[in-house]
Amino acid sequence: MSANAKRLREMMQGHDMIVAPGAYDGLTARLVEQAGFPAVYMTGAGTSAARGYPDYGLLTMTEMVEAAGILARSVGIPVIADADTGYGNELNVTRTVREYEARGVAGIHIEDQVAPKRCGHLDGKEIIPCEEYVAKIRAAAAARRDPAFVIIARTDARAVSTLEEAVRRANGALAAGADMAFVEAVQSYDELRAVPRLVHGPCLLNIVKGGKTPDIVLDDARAAGYRLAILPSLLSVAAIEGCEQALQALKSTGRPPSSASGASLRDRFRRFQADEWDELRTRFREPGASAPAAGAGRREG
Repeated sequence: MSANAKRLREMMQGHDMIVAPGAYDGLTARLVEQAGFPAVYMTGAGTSAARGYPDYGLLTMTEMVEAAGILARSVGIPVIADADTGYGNELNVTRTVREYEARGVAGIHIEDQVAPKRCGHLDGKEIIPCEEYVAKIRAAAAARRDPAFVIIARTDARAVSTLEEAVRRANGALAAGADMAFVEAVQSYDELRAVPRLVHGPCLLNIVKGGKTPDIVLDDARAAGYRLAILPSLLSVAAIEGCEQALQALKSTGRPPSSASGASLRDRFRRFQADEWDELRTRFREPGASAPAAGAGRREG
């Protein structure tokens, strides 16, 4: 059983809401962990953007799994990953679950959009029939080799139909074996507060800057009854804005940033375990040097 999948389940059963900022590579995932958050969310939109594409379902399952594996190996906290539509029918969903599982990911969400999908906070989405969606969730739950691996059922039905239809799909997915429901893009505070009351299981809230869901502080999301809040755009927006400012400053002034301010190069490297790698450079050079015990130095999970 994966230690991080087990840890994620334990947190889901706890009293506090899990807050998982979005990351899209090893650097941003490590920053989330170092900031003290208990879990990290692999954002599909950020992962697509990092490869030069909009969040239009253009990345393959293999590309998304590879990205999730990089996050999982980079941190010791649970990784929750976007798995889009499951990349096909029940056969594809089965492989999708097993590939993410094999990379050390703690949980994924699968949605009911028609493929190729698009960002849940854009207009023009289409959804598959409810029966087809529930069958995919049932296949995902059955595909688990690790019973602790978390399956989150996402529905985009609110944008296409009604909140009632989205809730019906969420409850159907939970009955089919999903561990958590994700009603995407609720459109008002009243709807946001209603979802945890109407859904028969733990709920995820997606907080996207500039998206359809109204802005909300985390304490209010907790009070509404959500068990997990993801913030997929938090770091990608900060990265875009920060990079643009740095580039404009260089272009307008002709002056690179001063070395006298901010962390040193060595300190920046230390944030990514440079000291541990430096120790490995010389550990085995002396005759008779002992190898570490099996598993020593590895990240948990």
